[in-house]
Amino acid sequence: MPYPTRSRATFAVAAAASIALALTACGGADAPGASDAPGAEAATLAVGVQAPPNSFDPAQLHDGQQRYVWGAVYDTLVLSDTTGEVQPNAAESWEYSDDAKTLTLTLREDMTFSNGEPVTAQDVATMLERTRTTAGPQQSNLAALESVEATDDRTVVLTLSEPDPNLLVALSYGAGVVAEPEAFASEAGALDPVGSGPYVLDRERTVDGSTYVLQRRDDYWNVEAFPFETITVRAIQDRTALFNALMSGELDAGTVDASQRAQAESSGFEITPVEGSSIGAIIIADRAGEVSEPLADVRVRRAINHALDRQGMIDGILGGAGEPASQLFNRSSPAFIEELDDRYEYDPEEARRLLAEAGYEEGFTLAMPANLVVTSFQPTIAQSLADVGITVEWEPVPAQQSGQTTRWGMYFNFGSPAAPSRTAALYLQPTGSHNPFRYQDDTVDALLAEVQQETDPERANEIYREINEYVVEQAWYAPMFLQEQTWATSDGVAYVGDSSSMPDIRVFGTR
Repeated sequence: MPYPTRSRATFAVAAAASIALALTACGGADAPGASDAPGAEAATLAVGVQAPPNSFDPAQLHDGQQRYVWGAVYDTLVLSDTTGEVQPNAAESWEYSDDAKTLTLTLREDMTFSNGEPVTAQDVATMLERTRTTAGPQQSNLAALESVEATDDRTVVLTLSEPDPNLLVALSYGAGVVAEPEAFASEAGALDPVGSGPYVLDRERTVDGSTYVLQRRDDYWNVEAFPFETITVRAIQDRTALFNALMSGELDAGTVDASQRAQAESSGFEITPVEGSSIGAIIIADRAGEVSEPLADVRVRRAINHALDRQGMIDGILGGAGEPASQLFNRSSPAFIEELDDRYEYDPEEARRLLAEAGYEEGFTLAMPANLVVTSFQPTIAQSLADVGITVEWEPVPAQQSGQTTRWGMYFNFGSPAAPSRTAALYLQPTGSHNPFRYQDDTVDALLAEVQQETDPERANEIYREINEYVVEQAWYAPMFLQEQTWATSDGVAYVGDSSSMPDIRVFGTR
């Protein structure tokens, strides 16, 4: 949905419902734990994730698993799901101008920061302006924002240079966090954040990069939606170590591999599979051949797709917990086209034919970044491509770098399927973080321009499907699988999210 145009009155009513919706990032009114107000006996939660936050500076936030920590400290202005449906949060209502170039947000009245100071529209405007003008992973999400102004204590007016279908969705991610500006007058704010969220970071018990202890704020406006008084988030990158922490009782919740599921279940953990929760894909970013000339040829990009044994990866690496993919959307997305998943069957012979036709019968060599994210898949990717004549030279880099630079022509990425507008902003727009070469294409540019002006959500989704079909045919990416994520939760803890849920503490309740 590019531009929600419902009235302020409608969203004021929806705001009352948002308490019931808050346990999932996108909705689900009757989720377990949603009605569990904090009781006399304080509930605690210890959850294991694989990625610690790189910073608490709003301009530097990443929107993956790191959100389990920063999403507890900061509210976002709105909440959204993979279809682009937006729900009230810190902003209880909003309204677009007729030309979709002005967005007016009305903040709820009862918000305070963790230091007790009231949240004002000027605070929100200051942080949006700071993120807009500060280099970092969130800056591109506000690329269309021309100016921001607080017209009174509760009203924030965003003026855009052009309509941006992704803006509201971006305000549900790191670009829309509500933080106290004064906390970032010095570098200390990046370590000891002051936010409007339901939890405050316990600095004394927190070990950066390893353990984050969060204490619930009983003065939070929506405290009823958060049943855990204390949450400990532990960053454990090694999958075996994370599983051992679950089995020893150090953790109440964490994801388990398919091979670990039976043992976790027999040990008393509740098992909750979540289909299509993440997508593994090779991003073929250098489509103009700037650092790897062969990638400029669509036949080479198609050959890479045909070289990948998707089902073999699912069976051999994921333990069967997934399904093959040839597009960047899952089945819950309005941009998903089922027929596209058969576009690139595993066919090494066809891959070699395409390479020969493109003039690379003897193959070629290219570099890819090697980090923790790709470790499990490195041997299979390298062997699959070597089998058709493409030699991969892996260059070790820190996990945070991930490959989103112009140093490598392609890189492996784990991402969460997102609303079509957000996927377009991240992967297709010249400012997108997954478009490091700023690649543009006349066909895609025309379709993106069309969807920018479209106010009918059904027609907008049709355009996103057209874009999806085109980029799959042009092989801009080599998606491999939609992974099924399996959560194991201990007695008393429930995982209440689904495939549209963002990584966030809202996906945990009590049972």
